Amino acid sequence: MVSAGEKEIEQGFKMDEENDQSNQITTPIDKRDLVYELMGIIQTISSYAEFRRTQRKESRNLVRRMKLLLPLLEEIRDFEGKIPESGVQCLVKMKKAFHSAKKLLKTCHCGSKLYLALESEAVIRRFHSVYEKLSQTLDGMPYEELGISDEEKEQVELMIIQFKRSKKRIDTQDMELAMDLMVSLSTENDRNADSASIERLAKKLELHTVEDLKAEMISVKEVIKERRSHNAENTQRIVDLLDKLKKLAGMEETGPCDEPVMPKALEKSTSIAIPNEFLCPITLQIMADPVIISTGQTYERESIQQWLDSNHHTCPKTGETLTHLSLAPNFALRNLIEEWCLKNNFQLPAKKTPMNPGSPSAGSDEKLLSLIKDLSFSHLEVQRKAVTKIRMLSKENPEKRTLIANYGGIPPLVLLLSYPDSKIQEHAVTALLNLSIDESNKKLISRENAIPEIIEILQNGSVGAKENSAAALFSLSMLDENKVAIGSLNGIPPLIDLLKNGTIRGRKDAITALFNLCFNHANKSIAIQAGIVAPLLQLLEEKHLDMVDETLSILLILATHPEGRQVIGKLSFIETLVNLMKDGTPKNKECSVAVLFELSTYNSNLMLAALQYGVYEYLVDIGKEGTDRGQRKAKSILQLMTKTEQIPY
Repeated sequence: MVSAGEKEIEQGFKMDEENDQSNQITTPIDKRDLVYELMGIIQTISSYAEFRRTQRKESRNLVRRMKLLLPLLEEIRDFEGKIPESGVQCLVKMKKAFHSAKKLLKTCHCGSKLYLALESEAVIRRFHSVYEKLSQTLDGMPYEELGISDEEKEQVELMIIQFKRSKKRIDTQDMELAMDLMVSLSTENDRNADSASIERLAKKLELHTVEDLKAEMISVKEVIKERRSHNAENTQRIVDLLDKLKKLAGMEETGPCDEPVMPKALEKSTSIAIPNEFLCPITLQIMADPVIISTGQTYERESIQQWLDSNHHTCPKTGETLTHLSLAPNFALRNLIEEWCLKNNFQLPAKKTPMNPGSPSAGSDEKLLSLIKDLSFSHLEVQRKAVTKIRMLSKENPEKRTLIANYGGIPPLVLLLSYPDSKIQEHAVTALLNLSIDESNKKLISRENAIPEIIEILQNGSVGAKENSAAALFSLSMLDENKVAIGSLNGIPPLIDLLKNGTIRGRKDAITALFNLCFNHANKSIAIQAGIVAPLLQLLEEKHLDMVDETLSILLILATHPEGRQVIGKLSFIETLVNLMKDGTPKNKECSVAVLFELSTYNSNLMLAALQYGVYEYLVDIGKEGTDRGQRKAKSILQLMTKTEQIPY
């Protein structure tokens, strides 16, 4: 079945095409102008410097191929004879295809990154639709009558083959991105155990800086405006995910439909348009005390000082490393702002006095230093209060996470992991989990030799401590060297035990950690030998846990290993896959087909077994109406059946 999001995207593109057709009916066609318009579209799309990560490869390929059509258009432009009617019709069709391509590429260039990631399958359908239109147009072009050179005809014939091949192309899905989206969109991820997935998602989608997120807020507002009340559930998922990313970056959790936070004086006179150069790039508020940093960029003093105090040594706007941390007053800009305010009867927000040792912030830092000292205090109750407080501070405040690490809080927390008190252990491992959200802190925690102690708690700790230990291992395993360390330090067997016997939350923590660890080839073998397959197969039977897709995703990774294929490829499992293709959700079907394809590529007997369970008709249905990836995988299996002469008659 096609998702609501996919239908909505296709309806949007269909409306654009109908508008184009309407324009073509009412506007007289000038043949030469039409060619120039097509060349102009190629010039426009060539100006798109970058594309969203999830569609980057596909977008670049489409731009490159359309640019290769320029010589053909130039030959048509320079043709001195009368362009035949069939040629005009082909150019009109090409214009429609070009406009579809332009809109698609513009969306992939500056559209909402979250929307494009969540609707990636629907977007790839649009690329395939564009390929189909361009192929049909180029197939029907009257090359002889237009005097097109043999060299250009050969180039076009090659391009038609490329377009058709692109439509059938089979991509390897970004499994980490798919898993991170599943975890991040979970309704139960109300704690920092899941922030590791959200953090990695932020980096993959390039939504980890304040500047990135402010731009994304604008893009999401456009999505909401375009969707209106359509597909409200998917829109809400985008909004929820944006809120989690903003929270991770320490931003204020205003709704995406809200206007950027602005001073009350401006709220009273919203008709006033403040010049962009008067707004601080961080807060988007008018600057009362503009200062220049080493890169030459200007910011509100308070905002950039908070950025620097959070241990950032880069320019928020350009990303350049700062050569020094001095702030120089921008007197010229301040004078312009004051003149503008006087002219427009606009009152600037009051300046806040600079921080001094007696300020509230300074007092807060002193309290934090005192808490860190108390972690090493000999009295049990003092330590317990200190570690509890640090756990709370590190949960939702990115600045505090940085300060705790900078003030030396990680070593005493690691020491408390081996403390003979279950509550202190749980608080310590959870605080380290929270701190590990920051990339630099991952390395600091690893250097303090925390991984063996976390594994020990995973084996013998309380229920809550085990769950957060699994989540901590997942977060730390984002570093490749830690994947190796966790595997070699025997961290995989206790994760498998949690997968078997843990609470629902514990099982989810375990499966995400194991998923991440199994990207390392050696860890696949360790996990298989430690018995990971049996509890995974059990999870497929317990559908009420809502972990089918995650389970199939990790089984797919294990199926790339010879030992994994041997253990997984049992008849009972093949029957389970076939049943999921019959009755599962579209995502269940997609994952099941992918696993079956991986297994049957190496063992044709498994394909035969699947046929006996009635897989053929389900593959045909998925090949027609499944998700984009599901369709491709189903068609690949059907082709494999044809080659091995296993198609039922």
